[in-house]
Amino acid sequence: MNDADHPNLLPIRIGFVGLGKIVRDQHLPAIAADSRFILTAGAAPKSTLPGHPSYRDMDAMLAAHPEIDAVAICTPPKVRFRLALAALAAGKHVLLEKPPAASLGETDAIRKAAAGAGRTVFGAWHARYAGAVEAARAWLAERTLTSVRIDWKEDVRRWHPDQEWVWQAGSFGVFDPGINALSILTRLTDEAILMDGAELAFPANRDAPIAARLTMSTAAGARIAATFDWRQTGPQSWDIKLETTSGAARLSAGGARLEADGRLICDHPDREYPSLYSAFAQLIAAGQSDLDGEPLRLTADAFMIGRRQTVEPFVF
Repeated sequence: MNDADHPNLLPIRIGFVGLGKIVRDQHLPAIAADSRFILTAGAAPKSTLPGHPSYRDMDAMLAAHPEIDAVAICTPPKVRFRLALAALAAGKHVLLEKPPAASLGETDAIRKAAAGAGRTVFGAWHARYAGAVEAARAWLAERTLTSVRIDWKEDVRRWHPDQEWVWQAGSFGVFDPGINALSILTRLTDEAILMDGAELAFPANRDAPIAARLTMSTAAGARIAATFDWRQTGPQSWDIKLETTSGAARLSAGGARLEADGRLICDHPDREYPSLYSAFAQLIAAGQSDLDGEPLRLTADAFMIGRRQTVEPFVF
């Protein structure tokens, strides 16, 4: 493939692989509101895309629609690697829902394949595009970080109703939402972040954790504590508290709201996926890729050094 095969013209014709809840709730509305994209087709073994051609797998979709320019892969993590390589080999740009793959090795191989194919690959760490994250990064850049407290707690029954795949080995468990917090953390600071310890709570009947407690630190010595829990009921908690030598700040609502020293700095809800697709379009236009593995690296480190605890069985 060469650049002449895909001239840098808008709109971008996009197909979806995986048509689950996150696609319907977030991806499709973002695409519908962005004139730079045309939704062309979808592929999933058991779902269809109303109003658009639907296929049981990506190969069939691409064979039927060679005009597709980009593919958004929104399947469970364990199958994204082969799909990404096949899409890149077919000359398509690729967006990968978070996490981009099931391992760091797969992520690195996808990055190399995209460079070899001359196509864009984008690791869609959507939480980084929450409305207040960049404001928090700018606030922190003028200060010295001393500590971070992360509380990321939600109800798995609400966000993954009857989805058994989230409990399979290699499907991350509570790190499926928790990695969103880690993606924000690694955007807020350019300092190296080290995993110092972890406690992972596994239901007796599941192969993935339902809760986790992490202790981390920056290379400069700031202490970071994180609690992830999928057993939260009532209001959901997605908060990051920052302490510095000259003030404190709190990111809440998953990064949409920033308060600093008792003052509201910004509150921009529900901008993640529209901003995500804007970034994807800009990367394609510039001929660039963005596939950061740091949130996945911290997750892998937690599993590597973490102490496993068995807790009560989980049933939907």
